[in-house]
Amino acid sequence: MKLLNILLGAAAVGSTAAAPANAQCNAPTKTTRATKFQFVGINQSGAEFGKDTLPGILGKHYTWPVKSSIDTLIGRGMNTFRIAIMMERLIPNKMDGPVNSAYLQGLTDIVNHVTSKGAYAVIDPHNFGRYYEKVITDVNGFKAWWVTVAKIFANNDKVIFDTNNEYHDMDNDLVRRLNQAAIDGIRSAGATSQYIFVEGNSWSGAWTWTTSGNSQYLKDLTDPSDKIIYEMHQYLDSDGSGTSDKCVSTTIGVERVRAATQWLKQNNKKAILGETAGGANPTCISALTGMLSYLQQNNDVWTGWLWWGGGPWWGNYIFAMEPPSSVAYDRVLPSLIPYI
Repeated sequence: MKLLNILLGAAAVGSTAAAPANAQCNAPTKTTRATKFQFVGINQSGAEFGKDTLPGILGKHYTWPVKSSIDTLIGRGMNTFRIAIMMERLIPNKMDGPVNSAYLQGLTDIVNHVTSKGAYAVIDPHNFGRYYEKVITDVNGFKAWWVTVAKIFANNDKVIFDTNNEYHDMDNDLVRRLNQAAIDGIRSAGATSQYIFVEGNSWSGAWTWTTSGNSQYLKDLTDPSDKIIYEMHQYLDSDGSGTSDKCVSTTIGVERVRAATQWLKQNNKKAILGETAGGANPTCISALTGMLSYLQQNNDVWTGWLWWGGGPWWGNYIFAMEPPSSVAYDRVLPSLIPYI
C-alpha cells in the first residue's frame, strides 16, 4: 500500500506537477554502479492512474513515464524501472482477449527505451489481484493474459515480469495458483531468459511475510528457468501503508525485514524490496539507510530495492523521486547514494 491508492482518479490526475527549474540534487552524478545489489531503481507510476475510468484517455486519466527523467536516474546509477500498468487497459473486457494496440504501443515504447539503455524494465500489472475490481479467480484466464504479454517481450532479456501488484484479502492458495499460472504462462510463451517477480498476499509486505501465509504457500513455486525472485514491499510508517512521511523509529526498517530475511535464507530463496519509501526527515532517513545497509549485508538473498515512486504525476508528492526536483530526489537521494 502507498499514497497512490488514495490518489488514483483524484483531482491531481490530468495535470503534471511542476518542479522548480533551478532545483538541483546534491547527489554526485554516477555513471557506474558500485553497489552490491543486482537491481536498484524507481517505480514509474502513471499508466495505472485513473483506475475508475477505464479505458480512460491518455493525458487526462493516465500517462506514461518520462524518458528524460529515467535517463537522469540511470545517470545516477539506477538500473531498474518498474512500470505500473492496468491489466484492463492492455487486454480489455476479458483476460484471454486481444491487446489494446494503442496502450501496448505506449508500453513497448517506454520498455524499449529503458532496455535500450541497458537497464531492466519491470512490467507491473498494478491490479492488486483484481480485474475490473473483482478478485481474479479465473486462473486459466490469468495465465492466458500472461501468455499474450510474455510473447510480446519474449526476446528482450532485460524485461522482468511482475505477476501482479500487492495481492490482498485473498485466499492464500488462490494467490499461490495465480503466481504459478503466471510463471507457467510466461515460460510457455517462449520467455525463458527473463526474471519473474512473484508477489504475496497481505499487500506483499515483508513485515507480514512469515505470518500472512506467504511463507507457507509460496515457498514451493516452481520455474523451469529457475529465475524466481520474491518481491516484497516495506514502508516505515506506523501501519506500513506508505501514506505518512513519519517513520516509527530509526531502526524500524531493519526490524520489519528481519524475519523475511531469515525465511529467505532458510529456504534458499532470493527477494527484492520492490517498494519502499520514507519522509525527508532524520528519523526516516536513518531508518531507510539502516534497512538498506542490512539488505546489502544480506545480499546473498536480497537482490536490490526500488523506491516508490516516480512518474510525471508524482512530482509534488512527498515520496516522489522525480528529476529535476522533488522532496525525495533533493533531500533523501543523497543519503541513499551508497546503496545505488
